[in-house]
Amino acid sequence: MELQKDILEYISQALVTTGETISVAESVTSGSLQLAFSQMPNASLFYKGGMTAYALPMKVKLLNVDRAEAEQCDCVSENIAETMALQIAKLYETQWSIATTGYCTPIRNSAYKIFAYFSFAYKGEIVLTKKLELHPKTQALNAQLYYTEFILGCFKNEVSQLLI
Repeated sequence: MELQKDILEYISQALVTTGETISVAESVTSGSLQLAFSQMPNASLFYKGGMTAYALPMKVKLLNVDRAEAEQCDCVSENIAETMALQIAKLYETQWSIATTGYCTPIRNSAYKIFAYFSFAYKGEIVLTKKLELHPKTQALNAQLYYTEFILGCFKNEVSQLLI
């Protein structure tokens, strides 16, 4: 995974400078954000870890996602992403968290579209949630990598607010 080195270094520097920590809950990105955080300089100073909860039962059991809501939307919604972000921060006791859920292949449940929701939580509050849509012919791995890079770029913007 070839992410822009400057984004990784910037995020690392920002979190080290502020003394804050981060955790990640992934579904659609399936570990690629965790990989990116582990590659950042001084990662052990701010990255506490993460989990990939791909299946609905695991999101319910580990991240307190509401089962009825998850079944209704196939675990893909703004609220599910926000719940995942808030819960992973509690589990790992971090100031920051990122969560992702969505589709990297077009299927019937996604109305044959490729999209993801991601959410950032900071100190127990949601600070950003967005939906990211890709062309339906995007290859699955490319979708995951694009989501990862886009999310890290957005996160860089969020943490830059702390340094102002």
